[in-house]
Amino acid sequence: MATQKDVHDLLRLLTTGRNKLPMMAAMGRVKALQDADLRSIASIANADLSSISTAINDPKAAKQLQTACKALIKDPDKKRGAESSLSSAAKRTRSAYELASEPQTPQALEASLALPQPSADEEAISRTTVYTNRAPLVLAFAVQLLKYTMPEQPLSSRLSLAQAVVSVNSRSKAVSLGLEKGGSAESEGWGMGQPKIRVLGREIHVLKRGGYDWRPEDENVEGQKESVSDTNGEGRAGEVVAEEQPTVDPIPGAVSTEEKKNEWAVSASVTSKQSTFVARSIAVSSPSEARAALQKLMASNKEIREASHNITAWRVQGAHGGIIEEFNDDGETGGGRHILQVMQSSDVVGMLLVVTRWYGGIMLGPDRWRIMSQVSRDALSQRLRVAGIIGREALWGLDLEAMRKTDTPVTVGTGGGMPIHKPESARSYIMNAFGSPPPTGDSPAKKKKSGVALDREKEENLGLLLGALDMLFASWAEHISGDELDRRAWSWYVQVRPEVESGVAGWGGKGPVQLANILNLRRKA
Repeated sequence: MATQKDVHDLLRLLTTGRNKLPMMAAMGRVKALQDADLRSIASIANADLSSISTAINDPKAAKQLQTACKALIKDPDKKRGAESSLSSAAKRTRSAYELASEPQTPQALEASLALPQPSADEEAISRTTVYTNRAPLVLAFAVQLLKYTMPEQPLSSRLSLAQAVVSVNSRSKAVSLGLEKGGSAESEGWGMGQPKIRVLGREIHVLKRGGYDWRPEDENVEGQKESVSDTNGEGRAGEVVAEEQPTVDPIPGAVSTEEKKNEWAVSASVTSKQSTFVARSIAVSSPSEARAALQKLMASNKEIREASHNITAWRVQGAHGGIIEEFNDDGETGGGRHILQVMQSSDVVGMLLVVTRWYGGIMLGPDRWRIMSQVSRDALSQRLRVAGIIGREALWGLDLEAMRKTDTPVTVGTGGGMPIHKPESARSYIMNAFGSPPPTGDSPAKKKKSGVALDREKEENLGLLLGALDMLFASWAEHISGDELDRRAWSWYVQVRPEVESGVAGWGGKGPVQLANILNLRRKA
């Protein structure tokens, strides 16, 4: 097991000197060395060169690394002097991805970036006004929009891509106002050869994160912490009270893609007003296979079998062409047709979808459609990813302006040294951007809030804003294409953004944003 000091020593060595690596690349190299049981400078210095070359798949870099390690072992004073001279540089290059002992896992990274749970309380959203400037509102719009237009992207990617949109938009605005001169980094060719995507109508350069597996291997409801309500005779036997953010333990050992194709893909659970929803999807090729899979699921899982509703829909290719499809409400009137429409809007064929609801005793009204759509899309996107139908990789948003400022040429397609928009920075920005409006002259004087209270207020406001955006995008997602949703989203932002002074005077200016105005943009039933 590598010690904290071993990891830090290796990172210092790899990120400084003539052949220094960017922090992300250095962390990847440390992980590769650890996998080969090369966990310290001493072990690398004493290892066979061939084992180092095999670990990092670069003979030249392996020789340079071993030479540097041997030099540090031979002259400890040089090592101490290097540590002293590099202390400030290490602080500057320290990455938020860095853990105390080893590079952070994808699951740990995603958990560390969690945003407030989007609120499902339409009444609270309707009466809320936030006070912000335009850039973080663009960021919030993009982060939530990507859940619907690119559902395969993890939160870290959505934050990075959204920050890239903000950067492109801010740069364009600054140039138009005369605050910055010259062309953009893109116009000077810094993004040449890198792929581009469109978010909120803005084209941004991206970097593929090949092989980034950010979901636990087993995201099923049996792994969640659940309890059966049977206190003083209240509640029905088998009614599940699920935690809003369940703990999921991955299954030890690798699971093959073929095995995963024969398993149920399970969404995250969503709880609103004591009702909990979870969706499952599995590949099927015929009506009989769909019915058999459903029967097996019910027989093998008591909690699911005894839930309030198990709403189902499936679509398969007919033997003579055409699509065969069927749905069942299971007591949730209109539910089966609704989730079938989710499948139809995404053109999903060869799939069985089951949405399970444990009723909490409080009517949800139309909000249940939004939640059913949310968990359905989650389960379907996971299943399509396992089946190889969704082939798009996780992405980073490239920071071309930073690339130009540091004057760091990069070999196109390698990703080495390319600066990205850090998701940690985007999260910090959005978490601190949505306060409440300041008191007006007519408002009675209020006691000044503490820093903790202000942070809590901003977090609650962000949860309400994200909930409003979810309701807006969900209302349209099943009726228009992803490209059309992206195109319209910018005009919706323009309609609700804060009013500020025109020209340079309004740069960075703040104003109120009424969340009711976002809800008013939803598609009318």
